[in-house]
Amino acid sequence: MKITPIILAAGKGTRMNSSLPKVLHPIGGKPMLEHVIDCCRALDAERISIVYGHGAEVVQETISASDDLCWALQKEQLGTGHAVLQAKEFIDDDAIIVIAYGDVPLIKADTLRLLQQDITAGSDLSILTTKLADPIGYGRIIRDSQGQMTSIVEEKDATDEQRLINEGNTGFLAAKGKDLLRWLNLIKSDNAQGEYYLTDCIAFASNEGANVTTVLCEHELEVLGVNDRSQQSILEREYQRLQTDKLLQSGVSIIDPKRCDVRGVLTAGKDVVIDVNNVFIGNVVLGNNVVIEPNCIIQDCRIADNVTIKANSVLESATIGSHCHIGPFARVRPETVIKDHAKVGNFVEIKKTLIGEGSKVSHLSYIGDTTMGKSVNIGAGTITCNYDGANKFQTIIGDNVFVGSDTQLVAPVTLGDGANIGAGSTITRDAPAATLTLSRSKQINIKGWKRPVKSK
Repeated sequence: MKITPIILAAGKGTRMNSSLPKVLHPIGGKPMLEHVIDCCRALDAERISIVYGHGAEVVQETISASDDLCWALQKEQLGTGHAVLQAKEFIDDDAIIVIAYGDVPLIKADTLRLLQQDITAGSDLSILTTKLADPIGYGRIIRDSQGQMTSIVEEKDATDEQRLINEGNTGFLAAKGKDLLRWLNLIKSDNAQGEYYLTDCIAFASNEGANVTTVLCEHELEVLGVNDRSQQSILEREYQRLQTDKLLQSGVSIIDPKRCDVRGVLTAGKDVVIDVNNVFIGNVVLGNNVVIEPNCIIQDCRIADNVTIKANSVLESATIGSHCHIGPFARVRPETVIKDHAKVGNFVEIKKTLIGEGSKVSHLSYIGDTTMGKSVNIGAGTITCNYDGANKFQTIIGDNVFVGSDTQLVAPVTLGDGANIGAGSTITRDAPAATLTLSRSKQINIKGWKRPVKSK
């Protein structure tokens, strides 16, 4: 029996106090709605319907277009029941419909699969509930004397006695399409909010004598929705805890899991050590025996075995070979490839450059748009002048080249194999292989010169 999730994502999120639609606010560096879409895809759904409304254009632009996504616009936000009805053209009679929420980013596919299994096993309607330490704001689960659920009462419509119930409705449910459509068409808006509540379907199902079952979610934070920045921060920390727990279980040493953020996918080999205050963004791969010292930001990088990234370094879209040392205070920019046993030292910036095996750029340098060979030594304060104000040019540095400190290499320029560049030079023409090249003005010493002094 095929499954068709419907994700409700039309809310404005007034309490977020933001111009960004609520479902696009990030958890772990990814919009909340994307987390829920990924969860639904894990159910092997052929089609996922998204009911969107507030900030409709921005929501569609942000979420990558895909053949398995269907969009249903809710022009007026008249409640959850009304929202689901906007997607009725995507509800097949015999499909299992699972209702999910775009602002509940930590929901797991395994949990939704339990709802699906209930329907497959003969339930007509399966409701996901949870026990709450503080149920304020949640609809309460009403059960009869035999413990069978009969209805859900929203808090604003609940009696004082009903408000004491700590089993809350998460909003997630599953039913066959034909049953869900029948119940949806019975919903009325005669309640305190004047809205069409999806939860009214439970009472309709009970009145019909339908088999209504519940699934208890044991982890409250998994089904917590985000309505304000405080709740967002709570789920961000929970998300990060889940990521670092996985890494710790795989053998990664994280000095303080509370000070490590994974905003994407981090894959790590054996005996990796991650010190405090590091942020991993996008797709990051760490080899074996990698050490990440404190305060680094690493985005979309592949880092091979036995590499040390020293403190306060920033790496983006780069590939680092084995046995390299990077930093401290290094910036490695996109399209950079650093080969094995190379070194990029303190206050060095590398951009769109190939650094050859065993080469060193140790101090206070900028190397951009460069192809560098093996065993090159770049002295402190060296820069490649690769931009003339309009166009970028290449610098080519051969193998075994030595560049003295405070040198400017004005591209386009080539330094042949084994070339030596004298300190303080400005190189504007190709430097021959195995040759000393320098450009300096003659040193002048002026006897009797006196340093100016301030006037009294």
